[in-house]
Amino acid sequence: MYLEDEGKFEEAEAEFIRAGKPKEAVLMFVHNQDWEAAQRVAEAHDPDSVAEVLVGQARGALEEKDFQKAEGLLLRAQRPGLALNYYKEAGLWSDALRICKDYVPGQLEALQEEYEREATKKGGRGVEGLVEQARQWEQAGEYGRAVDCYLKVRDSGSGGLMEKCWMKAAELSIKFLPPQRSLEVVRVVGPQLIGIGKHSAAAELYLNLDLVKEAIDAFIEGEEWNKAKRVAKELDPRYEDYVDQHYKEFLKNQGKVDSLVGVDVVAALDLYVEQGQWDKCIETATKQNYKILHKYVALYATHLIREGGYAQALALYVQHGAPANPQNFNIYKRIFTDMVSSPGTNNAEAYHSWADLRDVLFNLCENLVKSSEANSAAHEEFEMMLLIAHYYATRSAAQSIKQLETVAARLSISLLRHTQLLPADKAFYEAGTAAKEVGWENMAFIFLNRFLDLTDAIEEGTLDALDHSDFQDTDIPFEVPLPAKQHVPEAQREEVRDWVLTVSMDQRLEQVLPRDERGVYEASLVAASTGVRALPCLITGYPILRNKIEFKRPGKAANKDNWNKFLMAIKTSHSPVCQDVLKFISQWCGGLPSTSFSFQ
Repeated sequence: MYLEDEGKFEEAEAEFIRAGKPKEAVLMFVHNQDWEAAQRVAEAHDPDSVAEVLVGQARGALEEKDFQKAEGLLLRAQRPGLALNYYKEAGLWSDALRICKDYVPGQLEALQEEYEREATKKGGRGVEGLVEQARQWEQAGEYGRAVDCYLKVRDSGSGGLMEKCWMKAAELSIKFLPPQRSLEVVRVVGPQLIGIGKHSAAAELYLNLDLVKEAIDAFIEGEEWNKAKRVAKELDPRYEDYVDQHYKEFLKNQGKVDSLVGVDVVAALDLYVEQGQWDKCIETATKQNYKILHKYVALYATHLIREGGYAQALALYVQHGAPANPQNFNIYKRIFTDMVSSPGTNNAEAYHSWADLRDVLFNLCENLVKSSEANSAAHEEFEMMLLIAHYYATRSAAQSIKQLETVAARLSISLLRHTQLLPADKAFYEAGTAAKEVGWENMAFIFLNRFLDLTDAIEEGTLDALDHSDFQDTDIPFEVPLPAKQHVPEAQREEVRDWVLTVSMDQRLEQVLPRDERGVYEASLVAASTGVRALPCLITGYPILRNKIEFKRPGKAANKDNWNKFLMAIKTSHSPVCQDVLKFISQWCGGLPSTSFSFQ
C-alpha cells in the first residue's frame, strides 16, 4: 500500500500477490484506470474479479460516450443486463431492445412496453417520436412493431413524411412479415395513400402483392386512365371493360363530352342531350351513321316541339331529311298540326315556311314508297298532308301577286275538304275572308256563317248543334275534330259577326253555294248524283272538268286556264316563290308538261 501511494504500481502489485491479496492489486489498477494491468492480474490471480474489471472499464467507455466499446466489455463480463440499463438511461432504446432480444429475451415484452410508455410520456405521440420509435424497432429487428409504429403516423401536415412512413411500413411487411400480415398492411396503407392523393404509389403497392383490381381502382381514382388500361390489358384483360365503363362515367360526370366522343359516341351524344347542348349533339351525330343521326334528330325535334318550336323542328328535317321510321311519324304529324294551327301563316311572307313543310313531307313520302310502310294508312295520310302543304305553299306564292288573288282564294276554299286534318274554324275563316275579298259574297257568307257556328261550338265544347244543310252534296266533311281552342282572335270574330249580321239583314244574298255545269258545288271533287270524282287542279285544288293538262305522275293534273294563268304571272312578275312552286311541281309530278310555256 505504501508503494501504491508512492506510485510504484508494479512493485506494489508484486507485494499484493505475495501477500495473497491479488484483488487489492486489481483494484489499484482499476482505480488508476490501467485496464490492461487490472485485466492481467485478475485473469492470472483472481478470476472472480475479471467481470468487475470489464464493468469498470465499460463505465469509463460510457463516460466517454463510447457505447459500442462499453457494450462489448459488458457482454464479455456477461452482464448484458447492465448494458441494457446503460442504454435505457442514455435513451438509446433500439440498442437496449437489441441487447434484450439477443441476451435476455425473457424481458423483451416488458422492455417493449416500458419503451412505449416512455415514448408516450415524452410527448412521443408527436410524429417525430413515432418515427423515431419506429426506426428504433426497425434497427432492433422488431419489424412487426416498427410497422405498427409507422402506421400510426398521421396528420403530420406533411404528406411527404406520411407517404414515406406508410411506404416503409408496407415495404417492411412485404420483406419481413408473414404474407397474411403483409396483405393486411398493404390493404391499410393503400387507402391511406389514396387519401393523400398518392394513387400511383398505392397502385404500385397493390401490384407488389398481385392485387390487380385494387391497383386498377387506385389508378381510376387518381384519374390515371392510361395506366389503369395498361394494367388491365397486361395483367387481367377481364377488367378492360371495367376500366372503360369507369372512364365513360368519369367523362360524363366531368361533362368532358368531347373526350367521351372518342370512347363511346352514343354515351357522349346522350350526355350532350342531358346538358341541352343540342347543336353539339347534332353536329357530332352527323358524323355517325344515318340511324344514329336520326335518333338524335328525333330527340331534338321532340324537345323543340315541347318548347313550342315546331319551326326549328321542321328546319332539322329540312336539313337532315325525313326517314320513313314509324317511330318518327308522330313527330311529323305534330309538326304538321302545329304549323297548320299557327297564326300568321295566311300571307305571302309565310311561303318559305310552307315550302319547308311541303319539301319535308315530299321527302318523307318518297322514302315511304321505298319502305315497308309503302301504301299503309300512315303513308296515305302523309300523302294527304303533302297535298295540303302544297296548297298552302302555293296559296302564299299566289298571295304575293295581285293577278293570282283568285287562285289564292280558290286554294283556301279547296282546303275546306281537308278539315279533318286542319282546325276547322281557321279554315272556314280563311276561306270566307278570301272569298269576300274577291267578291264571291255568297260563298263568303256561307263559310263565315259556318265559322261563327264553329266558334260557338268551341265555346260549348261540342259540334252536335252544327247545321250541315249548306254543305249537303259537297265533299266538305261534316265529321271533323272539334278544335281545342279558338284559332281566330276575338276582335276578328266580332268583325265577322257584324258583317254576317249586316248581310243577313239586307237579305240580298242567296244562301247557296255556287254550282258548275255538273249541277254540283263548284269546288267539290265528287259529283253527288253520279259519284264521279274529278282530279283536283295542282294550282287551285278545284276539280278539273275540261282542258286538263296531265303530268307523268298518275293522278296529277292541272286545269289549262289556271296553269297558263300561273305561268303568265311568273313571266310578268319573275316571282322567285312562284318559280319555286313550279320547280316543286316538276319534282313531284315527274317533270312539267311540254305545253308549259305555251301561252295561247
